Amino acid sequence: MLAQIRRNQLIHILKEEHKIIVKDAARLLQVSEGTLRSDLKILEEDGLLVRTHGGAVPIKPSTESPFNERKLVNLPQKAAIGQAAVQLIDNSYCVILDASSTSLEMARCLAATTNLTVITNGLATAQMLAQNIQINVIVTGGVVRPASTEIEGLLGKAVLSQIHADIFFTSAHGLSIEHGLTEFSFQEAELKKAMAANATKVVALIDSSKLNRRSLATSVDFPKIHTLITDSAADPAFLASLRDRHIEVIVVQPITQAMRE
Repeated sequence: MLAQIRRNQLIHILKEEHKIIVKDAARLLQVSEGTLRSDLKILEEDGLLVRTHGGAVPIKPSTESPFNERKLVNLPQKAAIGQAAVQLIDNSYCVILDASSTSLEMARCLAATTNLTVITNGLATAQMLAQNIQINVIVTGGVVRPASTEIEGLLGKAVLSQIHADIFFTSAHGLSIEHGLTEFSFQEAELKKAMAANATKVVALIDSSKLNRRSLATSVDFPKIHTLITDSAADPAFLASLRDRHIEVIVVQPITQAMRE
């Protein structure tokens, strides 16, 4: 890979993740950590980032947290996906929600739900669900991810090993037939593997921008995905390939702010 192409990819990672972790990025781009550090040094000299111990951050960090920025991206699509996901839940279900912004939109739609147990590693999701006294909320243990509302790490596996959920609702950085659901963080991927292993059914909440795209680490292998909920901008050929592989596909129309209110 040409150096300039590699550095452009690093800038892309920085825009999406708001940080670069040397060991993860080196593995993703298939270069040595030494080469990666040299790239970061050049990018820092160009005024494009600030190096830190083990990685890099934007040169002008936003005053808003990355999660708050991320939850506004493709919001009409995520709102529609969240509403459709709720329709798959019956009373007395036990479900797992990941810490994604799409799961947060789903949580907004659970206000009238009763007799439901929800396990989540999302602090914002847990806080929202806790407003409904008819929902039993269980938060996985772990470390709060910097500048986010997400609990990460494998401490949560101890909680998950004692739970048998009906459905695991999860988003991801990408979904591809070759790699399934993928994440940039290895720790996040490992926690989601444990979530999927302790649920009868996996429902992927993926807006069209993330389809046929992969990231660093697989969280849920493709054959374990039962249902995909996505929006109407999704590539019909890609959706057809999923249906051919016996995955249920639900397509929704984006919801405007006025419709949400």
